[in-house]
Formats: sequence, structure tokens, C-alpha cells
Amino acid sequence: MKKNKKLLLALAIAMFCGTYSASAQIYVHVRPIARVVVRTEQPSPQHVWVREDWRENNGRYEDRGGRWVAPPAEGYKYHEGHWDHSRQGHRWHQGGWNN
Repeated sequence: MKKNKKLLLALAIAMFCGTYSASAQIYVHVRPIARVVVRTEQPSPQHVWVREDWRENNGRYEDRGGRWVAPPAEGYKYHEGHWDHSRQGHRWHQGGWNN
């Protein structure tokens, strides 16, 4: 049953992503679900755990969350990415570093 739900979700995502692949920003009607990742030991006190992170690839979102990242330089703080909803659908706003 769980496998069928994942398959249906993947098909829905593929269908909706294909519809919006021509636009500069990707909107989806069904937000993808992030995979479950077990948090490993923190490599250093500076590393930050990124729970959810999505990247655009050929008109669809790919999950890249569940990983430790190091700041580009001392004093930088990480702000989490987030989903935004509008009439067009859901759109991912990338997280990143700022000082």
C-alpha cells in the first residue's frame, strides 16, 4: 500500500512538473515529500543540519535534504529554505548562508 502511494505521488509530481517546465520558476500542485534521513554525528561545531532542501533538475524538484553543510566563512548563519504557495501552485525558496 505504501509503495502504491509513493508511485502515485511520483506520477502526480512528474505530471505537474512537466506542465510547468517551460517557466523560469517551477510550480507544483502537489508538494513533494522529503525522504526520511537519519541524522549522523555532527562533523564539527560549525556544521549545520539541512533538513529539507530541493533543487530544480530538468523541470522537476529533487530532494537534497538531510545533510550537514559547513558555512562558506566564519560568522555566516544558515537560513532554512521553505515552500511558498500561490495560485500557480507550490514553489521552493532556496535556503542559504548570509552574514
